[in-house]
Amino acid sequence: MKFGIFGGARSVPNARDGYQEGYNAYINTVVNAEQFGYYSNFLVEHHFSGMGQVSASLNLLTFLAARTTDIRLGTAVVVLPWHNPVLIVEQAATLDLLSGGRFDFGVGKGYRHNEFEGFSIPIEEATERFEEAMTVIRKAWTTEGRFSHHGKRWRFENIMVEPVPLQKPHPPLWLAAGRPESLRYAAREGYNLLLDQFQTFEVILERLGIFKQALQLAGRTYDPLGVAVARGLFIARNEEEREAAIAARIKSQEVMNAFATTTGQKLKSSMASDTNLRKAAVEGVLLGTPDEIIERLKWLEAQGVDYVLLSSPAPDGLRIFAEEIMPAFS
Repeated sequence: MKFGIFGGARSVPNARDGYQEGYNAYINTVVNAEQFGYYSNFLVEHHFSGMGQVSASLNLLTFLAARTTDIRLGTAVVVLPWHNPVLIVEQAATLDLLSGGRFDFGVGKGYRHNEFEGFSIPIEEATERFEEAMTVIRKAWTTEGRFSHHGKRWRFENIMVEPVPLQKPHPPLWLAAGRPESLRYAAREGYNLLLDQFQTFEVILERLGIFKQALQLAGRTYDPLGVAVARGLFIARNEEEREAAIAARIKSQEVMNAFATTTGQKLKSSMASDTNLRKAAVEGVLLGTPDEIIERLKWLEAQGVDYVLLSSPAPDGLRIFAEEIMPAFS
């Protein structure tokens, strides 16, 4: 079983240099994660949240590439409907080159309605914009020499993308997906799969089953390291710590559900958790003593999950997990 970390930097509230402190803390977390033996780090992209979240993920990962040597560096995800695909593919290739071929290119359609509103892009156009952007990106990485693209949203004439990525033909492509049609699309189009952190284990395994079935229909072989399951990590050695962790998780789920639902409940993302927030908090995270978490991970492993991303773990939790839990899976 492989373990990575998932999340991003945040500014430190009420601090004089809150962004610098938050980013430095995150960078130190990733550097330490490499030393502890973690396999990967996946970084989110968000805008306009008011929570100091990372907006320039490829920039930050490029800096991390210079501070690390072995840990894989991924996006979870670059939201393609907001970006010029040629500029994104150039930046991604540069990161892959500078990192020595350690980049995992996670992409997605986006789900936060306020971000689409901020960019003045209708969220209803997300799928169409995503698919055209990916057409351009794949063409840029598989065409020898120059190419052209004449689409609905983008038009490029006789261009070539430089540099070329170190990984051939390109960095691994990861897709964040939750709805059945998106899971089948990921299987059919050759993506690795990112499964979100907020659904219960039951829902995640249902989605994994849909993906596996679609892989079989597409003639592809299931690769356990081609599916990464993000999970919150809360090490709790007594009941008081357990209840505090559940309360913290419920609070974060309330924020996530608000971001994932449009005004008037007209559109609800697959990222939104179960409406029973305590159920989602208890049945969707790695919670408990190290022995309890090992037992849960062993059960997941038996269900075909071999790659887990720990969502925004506390520095001490990251160390404890590496020292007391990871050895059970070496």
